[in-house]
Order: sequence, then structure tokens, then C-alpha cells
Amino acid sequence: MTLTLQPVRVATGAEEEGMLVFDHDQRLLAVLIQLSPENEVAPGHWFLEVGFDRLGELSHPTFADLSEAEDWISQRSSVGRSRR
Repeated sequence: MTLTLQPVRVATGAEEEGMLVFDHDQRLLAVLIQLSPENEVAPGHWFLEVGFDRLGELSHPTFADLSEAEDWISQRSSVGRSRR
């Protein structure tokens, strides 16, 4: 699955750097937030702030980088479509 990432600023408080994740039909699948360097759990990692469709039913994992996040979203989105 081909995903498109669009940078965005998100008003979450400490973390503002985000990415909107769209599928090939330009449907919004997820909002990712980059955790600040001061974050005690996973500094600099990416966090699934909001997931749509089946992604919204899952936990909110963190990812070491955007590539890892894209792979995770792509795998779960494909599963969601095949179950419909």
C-alpha cells in the first residue's frame, strides 16, 4: 500500500511536529506525533495520536522512525480492508 505523508503542526502541548498519513485514495488514515527530545519514554520517536478505520481500534504504539510507522499502518490498513 502506498502512503502519503504530509507534515503538520499539532496543538498537543509539548509535542507539535506531526504527520498526516493518507492512503492512495487520499483518505486520512492516521495522525502521527513526534515525541519531544524531553519525552521520558521514547524521545524523538513517533506516536500514533489518532488512527481511523481499524487503526482506531488498536493501541497507540510508538515507532523509532517514520518508515517503521508507515510499515505498521500499511499492514494494518490492508488487513482492515480485506475483512470488509
